[in-house]
Amino acid sequence: MQTEDIHAVMKILREDCSGWVKPALSILPDEIRNPYTLLISCIISLRTKDAVTAAASARLFERASTPSRLAELSVGEIAGLIYPAGFYNNKAAQIQDISARIANAFGGVVPDSVDELRSFRGVGRKTANLVVTLGYGRPGICVDTHVHRIVNRWGYVATKTPDSTEQALRGILPDEYWIEINDLLVCYGQNRCFPVSPVCSACGLFCFCSRAGIKKSR
Repeated sequence: MQTEDIHAVMKILREDCSGWVKPALSILPDEIRNPYTLLISCIISLRTKDAVTAAASARLFERASTPSRLAELSVGEIAGLIYPAGFYNNKAAQIQDISARIANAFGGVVPDSVDELRSFRGVGRKTANLVVTLGYGRPGICVDTHVHRIVNRWGYVATKTPDSTEQALRGILPDEYWIEINDLLVCYGQNRCFPVSPVCSACGLFCFCSRAGIKKSR
């Protein structure tokens, strides 16, 4: 893939993904969508299917949707609300800890910088970037396993880790695509560009893709 191809690639991604279900974090209802609910939903989503994340988030926020109110819940109650999300007991303790810290140390307001967000228990660059970009609309690139895998398959970057992919994309990806690339590539990775045996025969990006690392496809 040539660097200048990215404009055509993003156009095709938008068209294809418009027909698929969006990732759970992108479909939080507007009335509860804010930096805090995005942060907590992202924690719930780790190693958890989107449908489970969406349902668990809805149950939790129906019970408590602010840092102060959620911090008052017991770890056991939070765990019961987000079950069967993966590692629900550990996530419940993490959610309560983060909520209490936001309520007590940050005046109930989620920090808007990646570095401050990463100071929270269990929050990595992916989650921090998601909150900064989708929650605050600030420049940033959220790189998860889908983004890392796909941009390397394209040959757009050649990196070993999601963090190094983020840094590489910051150098070559036009600013206009920074916020949306995660949603688009998560959607594409879940519906077409699978980790194993991607559906290359139906991919509108085939002519742009180097297919790096692909051993079997459909």
